[in-house]
Amino acid sequence: MGQPQLRSPDAAEVAEDTPTTDRRQLLAKFASAVFAGVALAGTRVEATAAAAAPAATPATPAREAAPAPVPPFRISPTADEDVLIRMQRELATAMAKPIEQRKWGMVIDTRKCTGCNACTVGCVMENKLPPGVVYRPVIDTEIGTYPNVTRAFLPRPCMQCDNPPCVPVCPVGATFKRPDGIVAIDYKACIGCRYCITACPYQARTFDFGENWTNGAAQGSQGALELSAAGAYASEPNFEYGQEWTRAEGAIPTSPVGNARKCHFCAHRLDQGMLPMCVTTCIGRATFFGDLNDPSSLVSELVGRSNAQRLKEDLGTEPKVYYLV
Repeated sequence: MGQPQLRSPDAAEVAEDTPTTDRRQLLAKFASAVFAGVALAGTRVEATAAAAAPAATPATPAREAAPAPVPPFRISPTADEDVLIRMQRELATAMAKPIEQRKWGMVIDTRKCTGCNACTVGCVMENKLPPGVVYRPVIDTEIGTYPNVTRAFLPRPCMQCDNPPCVPVCPVGATFKRPDGIVAIDYKACIGCRYCITACPYQARTFDFGENWTNGAAQGSQGALELSAAGAYASEPNFEYGQEWTRAEGAIPTSPVGNARKCHFCAHRLDQGMLPMCVTTCIGRATFFGDLNDPSSLVSELVGRSNAQRLKEDLGTEPKVYYLV
């Protein structure tokens, strides 16, 4: 008998015998987890011992991987789920309840805020805010003494107080608190007295003087801005509070020109089952939103943490915006 013939393994057998597929799956899982924001507080992803440790030899027996410690707080039920998916799911649950059974709240993790101002820009674009009107500024603070300094960022939307000081000072009842806790403004009733702006201890209100971004812009063929298109954009309507508002000039300004304005948790988006714009545009997943009346919601879990604080609690305004510090 002749000796058995040796043959080279074909490509399919090589693919089965090599860990290339496993590594690709692992990398794909890692990439998905990173995109989903697993670096948020309380979550961690660890490579398995089989991927990290060298292959076992007879002289070096393989060690069993120690079980990963259970995090004391889990942002999302699964590590590969984007936190926005959980908030969107909880939003749908809350919107199915009667409005008086909802209590909207927001939590901002200051440790994750990068000061990118994406939330501010997103808010401006969503609500078509004119010059001088801003609903969600990001306060940039330098801490320490040079050269040992760092920067801290504090997004500051409307606090949506349970005891809002802006409501009782309004002489015409234009500022009011909705059944779901959102403090809103009736633009048609507002007379522009600005008492509410003075009463707000958080400086969360601004006034619409009717300015447009095209005011004072360069003109002519060499101008930096094409005025006809920009002017048309400035007069396009926005849809705050679920109504259409068109900025127009005249002897009597058309609302919201001449009115006080403020953040309203994107109430028009909530009515359509969408999260507030500042939540979806936060690149660091530092802003969380949901129903505080739901004990299983993400925001309810977050406000129960020991590092959750509110601004100026001593005033008794009971703000519904919390900060993780």
